[in-house]
Amino acid sequence: MTYREWFAEHAKQHRRIVESLPPDMSPEEIVDYFSYENMKEKHPDFCPLYAQGVKCHEMEELNCYLCGCPYFRFCDEGIDRIGGKIRYSLCAIGSRKARYFKSEKALHLDCSECLLPHRKSFILKHFDRDWKKIMRECENNRATE
Repeated sequence: MTYREWFAEHAKQHRRIVESLPPDMSPEEIVDYFSYENMKEKHPDFCPLYAQGVKCHEMEELNCYLCGCPYFRFCDEGIDRIGGKIRYSLCAIGSRKARYFKSEKALHLDCSECLLPHRKSFILKHFDRDWKKIMRECENNRATE
């Protein structure tokens, strides 16, 4: 699955869940609804890790509202080249916790050490009922050559 395919499918899934909630729920109540424990129970298909009982980030109060980070940048055609490898994703804020999965020809961002987008305070600061609106800067970030 490409980043773009995941991004589009996740946006649809996220929208369906938010639209199923009462329209008078406050942003804080919506974010609380997306706690790892609640989502694992009520929406087990939202994340493939739920079935394994595994968290993407080891933190006590993991929140799945963003399930991605507004600072994540990707381009399925490649952003640029580093050391002969095509870089497909990067962190827009250059987090010191960002690492890369490296293969023979590719670099993909590994954000598993960064907890920022899964903290309730961060989510509320950037909150919008439309996940894709929050994540709008992520897609198609090809470097100019």
